[in-house]
Amino acid sequence: MKRRTGQDNSLISSRIARNFAPFAKRAFLILWTGQFVSYAGDSLIQIASVFAILRIGGTASDIGYVAAGQTLCRVVFVPVGGVWADRLRRQFVMMTSDLLRAAVQAVLAVLLLTGTAHVWEIGVGAAFYGIAQAFFGPASTGLLPETVATEQIQVANSLMSFGQDFCQVGGPAIAGVLVAAFGPGIVFAIDAASFLVSAISLIRLRLGRRKIPARRSLRSDLATGWREMRVRPWYWLTLIAHALWNFAIPALWVLGPLIATRHLGGPSAWGAIVGCWAAGSVTGGLISLRVRLRRPLVAANLALALTALPVLALARPLPTWGVGIAAVAGGLGLAFLNTVWISTMQHLIPDEVRSRVDAYDWLISLAVMPVGYALIGPAASRFGTTAALVGAAVLLGVPGCLTTLIPGIRAVRRTTDGTLVEPATPRSAAAVPGSPAAD
Repeated sequence: MKRRTGQDNSLISSRIARNFAPFAKRAFLILWTGQFVSYAGDSLIQIASVFAILRIGGTASDIGYVAAGQTLCRVVFVPVGGVWADRLRRQFVMMTSDLLRAAVQAVLAVLLLTGTAHVWEIGVGAAFYGIAQAFFGPASTGLLPETVATEQIQVANSLMSFGQDFCQVGGPAIAGVLVAAFGPGIVFAIDAASFLVSAISLIRLRLGRRKIPARRSLRSDLATGWREMRVRPWYWLTLIAHALWNFAIPALWVLGPLIATRHLGGPSAWGAIVGCWAAGSVTGGLISLRVRLRRPLVAANLALALTALPVLALARPLPTWGVGIAAVAGGLGLAFLNTVWISTMQHLIPDEVRSRVDAYDWLISLAVMPVGYALIGPAASRFGTTAALVGAAVLLGVPGCLTTLIPGIRAVRRTTDGTLVEPATPRSAAAVPGSPAAD
């Protein structure tokens, strides 16, 4: 066995230090800690909300209605959330969103713990929760680059993604235990507390003053964000591919449990497959800590094609272990895509309009995914489960691969000094109307 030299140890230490360098920034450490606690609460509530509705006499249809209402509110308000995230200090927008969600979950916790909750109350709470999410998402995307140096943005996003994926690995199982032992109300209370922790962390952030655009009408601000997106074909063409992905991915989550029940041994098999997906997500986040590719969007969109593998593995179902391996690859590809995509966007979109441009990404993703959920069941009934899964796999894999042939997307590249550059664009829409002001 070869002995490791001091030079090797120094190199390893240097790499580790580089991978965790954002934690040396007080602002990022505070932000990450608050968001990690919030992610933990979110990972619990997904299971608890379903059982809460069922325990108070709701039906499967009620679960769908509540989820649809939350998503609809988020879709409607996310463009407005992007505008206000650019107009104000973003941590204050996020903090307000956290406090609203904390209040909603606390009220629902009390209603559930006292046995007085009704389905309509959970629906109203979900609607307010969705509105708060609409403001939080674009503000969060815009805020992270304010907490680290430019060259650390991808590493910072990787660490954020790792925290979220880590919580998803064990969160649902812990939620099931808590619901079985204490009921869903206690989980809602825990989620409310997690949002308070996040809000406190945001209050403690001390960031430099940033330039914000002069305030104009809501319509004009929305139009500015749209123009800033439109002048970047690399952005909106990639969004089209991602929209097709969001439309198709419900096939995995709707038909997967059905196939696991019929052919793979039941819920335990599906739980193992979902766990493999989560493990792949963690792995993808770790890979994105290290990898700095010359053409990031090409690599990221090719990685996204890996998500077609578990869908194909279910089409003519492989054994559980085979589907699990495919799920690891799928989770890895999605996590890598998300980190690289958002980091590229944060590098290249001007700060003044970053949240508005990101809001259109959220809008497209949120709008098409419920359509996919609504159509995949009828499609499987009409054409058969195998055909529906194969069709979904094509939409998951092919559009992303085709984007790599587009010159504008290939032109988004990393220079020798590590800087990301994009193709030449017309004069920035953010710089045209009004002069910037400092908040």
